[in-house]
Formats: sequence, C-alpha cells, structure tokens
Amino acid sequence: MRRLLVPWLTLTALMMGAPSSAQTTAGTYPAKPVTVIVPFAAGGPVDLETRMYAARLTELLGQQLVVDYRPGAGTSIGAGLVAKAKPDGYTLLSVSAALAVFPAFYKDLSFDVLTDLTPLVLMSTKTSVLMVPVTSPFKTFSQYLAYAKANPGKLNYGTSDTGGISHLTAMWLHTLARSTVTYIPFKGNGPLMLELMSGRIDIASGSPIVSLPLIQSGKVRAIAIKGGHRIKQLPDIPTVAEHGMPEYADENWQGFLGPAGMPEAVVAKLAEAMIAVTKHPTVVAALESQSSTPMGSGPAQFKTFLATDTARWKKLVESSGLQLQK
Repeated sequence: MRRLLVPWLTLTALMMGAPSSAQTTAGTYPAKPVTVIVPFAAGGPVDLETRMYAARLTELLGQQLVVDYRPGAGTSIGAGLVAKAKPDGYTLLSVSAALAVFPAFYKDLSFDVLTDLTPLVLMSTKTSVLMVPVTSPFKTFSQYLAYAKANPGKLNYGTSDTGGISHLTAMWLHTLARSTVTYIPFKGNGPLMLELMSGRIDIASGSPIVSLPLIQSGKVRAIAIKGGHRIKQLPDIPTVAEHGMPEYADENWQGFLGPAGMPEAVVAKLAEAMIAVTKHPTVVAALESQSSTPMGSGPAQFKTFLATDTARWKKLVESSGLQLQK
C-alpha cells in the first residue's frame, strides 16, 4: 500500500503545483518571434500597414514580428495556413476585407472564415481611389463610364488579385453601371501600379496609402472615390455613388486574426497590445494622412464585424449574379 501511495501523492503534488499549459503559455508569451502572414504580395497597402503595426508590436511584446507573404486565391492561401496553424499565438494573419469577400466566390474552401480563425483586433478602415494614367483621355469618371458603355470590353481594368475585394468591387461597379470591361489581374499592388503608370492598363483602384503619393506626384490621375464619402486629401474628387450609383460603397478594413482555439489569455495579451498600437500618436497620424481611420475594436467586436461583413458580401454576390472570369 505504501509503495502505491507514495507515487500517487507525488503525482498529485506535481499536478497541483503545475499551472495549466494555457497559463504557462500566457505567462511567458511571446517567448520567441511571432510570424505574421500577409496573404498579399509585398509592397501593397496591407503589407505597408502591417509593417507599421509590427514595428510597434515588437516594442510592446518584446519579440520580433516577422512578416511572411503568402499571396493567392483571394487571400485564401495565406488565411488557410493560419487556420491550420498551431493555436499558440505564434502564427497570426494580417488581412483586409478580402477575407470577408472570398467565401462568396470560393465554394470548396478547406476552412471556415468564421469558425476556424480567431478575430483579434480590427485595426483600421479605409476607402479606395479610382485612377487612370496621366496620359488617359478620361478627365472625369463620367467620361470613363460613357466610353465603357459605348465600347464593351475595350477598356482594361487592372485588379490586384483574382477573386478578392479589388476584383469584386470592380465587377460590382460595372454591373451597376451596366458596362463591360476586361479585368486584368496582377499579383499585388506593386506590379499593378507600375502598369497603370505606364499606361498599359486603362484604370485601377488603390488604397490611399498607395494611391495618394502617386496622385500627388502627378504619376496618375484620380477620377473617383470608391467609398461612401469624399476624402479630405482629394476634396474635389467625387465618389462613385455621386454618379447615379448610391448603393455603391467600397469600404475596406485591416485587422489581425489567429487560428481558432488560442488560449484566452494570449488573445487578451495580443488584443491589448494591438489596441494600444491603434492609439499611438505616430500610427494615428500616419493612418489619418492616408484617409484611414484607426479603429482598435477588440476580439468580440471584430468577430461581430467580420460576420456582418462576410454576410454582406455573400448577399451582394448572390443578388448581383457576379462570377469570376474564367
């Protein structure tokens, strides 16, 4: 009996004295660098904003945040990697509203956006600017639309992806306008903007963080704002909605997520640091200079926001009959 009792007492003491794995993880997290997957090519708006956040988060968390680019399939490749990653807080996703868009297009996904990912913090919201080359004959959005309607398929509309938000919002616009263009997908905003500046494509859109420097330096011409209101940096440029399409409002966002099943204490620690970043004066000033709005919505709010946005895009795709070009 004594030989049986001693090992049992020893085991019980060890169990009582040892914290749970979740507590241990939370207490020491992060103990090594954290990988942040960006499901876009380097140099685009999500990448630029992510690196700004990562620099501040590195200071607050005491560990390096390493950006890993995994573009493709409307962000589903990068997001899928995070959904299947170990939920220990060392693999995160930095993504735009494209995350809410691609489930409406890709029917055979290997993961569910709403159940296989943990929303952490909604960092910012923003709009996009429609631009043409400086050599373009179109001085206004009205001129562009008139030509597109009269010449179906002759204009090339460049998108930064296939089946993502850049592609979908372009199709939505031309469906409402009852016009037809040819969509030319690129692997990210970098090559897209180069082709736009060269005049080899007729029109494209970009987040203010990418578009404003090009517009202000005279490399491209802005003709419309895709969001629901004008922006202060371009007060004379009207919105798409002002051209007889009041229902059109391309409102983008950026946020962080992790795999489902992350320890609550790790989620709380990450969320606290991320919310602090959105309030940092340097970050606030940088975002506002790009016509972006700092948000800092925590896990519960972001979860509700993501569910609502995913449902909105799904309804839009179904009601408009939008389909990806083959």
